[in-house]
Amino acid sequence: MTLPTTALISARSLAKAFGASPVLQGIDLDLYPGEVVALLGANGAGKSTLVKILAGSHGHDAGELRVEGRAVHFASPHAARRAGIVAVHQHADEALVPGFSVAENLVLDELCQPGGALWSDRKRVQQRAAQIAAGLDLQLPLNTSIDSLGSAERQLVVLARALALQPKLLVLDEPTAALSVSEAERLFSLIDGLRQRGVAIVYISHRLSDLQRIADRAIVLRDGRLAGEFPAPLDVPAAVLAMLGSALAPVVEGRAEQGPVVLQGRDVQVSAHSKSFDLRLHQGEVVALTGLLGAGKSEIAELLFGLRQPHAGQLELDGQPWAPNSPRQAITGGVFMAAEDRGRDSLVPGFSLAQTLTLPFLSRFSRGGFIRAGVERAAVATQVEQLGIKCAGLDVAMDTLSGGNQQKVVLGRWLLGEGRLLILDEPFQGVDIRARRDIGARLRASAAQRATLVICADPDEALEIADRILVVRDFSVVADYPRAGLQRAELVAQIAGLSVTSPTPQRQGAACA
Repeated sequence: MTLPTTALISARSLAKAFGASPVLQGIDLDLYPGEVVALLGANGAGKSTLVKILAGSHGHDAGELRVEGRAVHFASPHAARRAGIVAVHQHADEALVPGFSVAENLVLDELCQPGGALWSDRKRVQQRAAQIAAGLDLQLPLNTSIDSLGSAERQLVVLARALALQPKLLVLDEPTAALSVSEAERLFSLIDGLRQRGVAIVYISHRLSDLQRIADRAIVLRDGRLAGEFPAPLDVPAAVLAMLGSALAPVVEGRAEQGPVVLQGRDVQVSAHSKSFDLRLHQGEVVALTGLLGAGKSEIAELLFGLRQPHAGQLELDGQPWAPNSPRQAITGGVFMAAEDRGRDSLVPGFSLAQTLTLPFLSRFSRGGFIRAGVERAAVATQVEQLGIKCAGLDVAMDTLSGGNQQKVVLGRWLLGEGRLLILDEPFQGVDIRARRDIGARLRASAAQRATLVICADPDEALEIADRILVVRDFSVVADYPRAGLQRAELVAQIAGLSVTSPTPQRQGAACA
């Protein structure tokens, strides 16, 4: 593609430190109108800090930042937006107001403008929100509370609001982490349109397939410094080498043999309007549950964890009826679940790594009402070592850890217990490729005495982690694939509900053995 000769954004020798710890050092960067630049790096490489400097959330300590040739030092995100820079950060909740409706959150930026409150009657809010939603073809009830939406739907609300600001530079930090294949493709089509209109886009993702689809070039950060630049088509092995400083070990293809049935479901119906299905999860195997956004993946997991009750059918755990009425009852019975939104559902503000990791199983480390600190810390240290959690100590605050390390802590929490079924809802969201491999390896190494169910919208993640893959559509399990020999195209077609060539009896129907 032919780019303008004048950069929209230029950075020279940009640097940032927090206390005595340098986070960015000597960053030189040019961003041009109408190009999509992928920003790559492992968790903790400095990507989010660079994005926050561009978007006005952080100021830079040294160097120079120019927008359309004018030197700037943004004092706030509002100042950056006035210059045409809009960022959609990885955690959508940071940009949403709890308790507000979908419509109110969609028009929030305009309501916050001087005089915005003068037109904030319900009718005008609804009309403007409908216009903003239409820009992303959002089909959401505008009057519902934002709190009732899932993480993917909240992400789409934030994206729609950002597009309504008509940015000159749009920064997208892990925008597809919570999106299904079809929702991600819709976003890519929008990005193609924005590029044609001359909008510059910085795109951060750990899904390398995303970057191959949309990026004009990729810039790699490692340890706060520029480590390489790659034109399209992206040379993935070279980019990964630049990101990590070493080659990545290949995925281990050895798969577990099925042990006894741990969890069995017969004629299960999630709702009155969904089809029934059967389900079997075996000891020692890792099973992926995949499907489009809204297909019912999380709802099926919630049945197993006591967050909802089935409309019909029976569940059994180790041959005994299984009908937990609450997560507490599920945990007591040996069924553990790491929720999709770790920030909202798994982390406690202000808690340290050690406190977060042992929270569900404090009774194991207590005697006479007092925690045995030595025993607790030994268990925490073991999980930190086995999962490769990078931290300055066991007492560091969770919000100081990178996303990948936070996710490892959440996983380590449940590996402390002797569970029969471990459910992980989107465990790889916002996690770099090395952390994903670490988590996958630890899951498999610890899987022998339980069944493991991993929910992932990304078919590549499902193919990497699973012994079997179950496809969910319309709140029902519609196909069961053994991982061996499964082609990505066939899986994607089944997820989308397209015709699948050469079906086998095992891969069709509701019975999953």
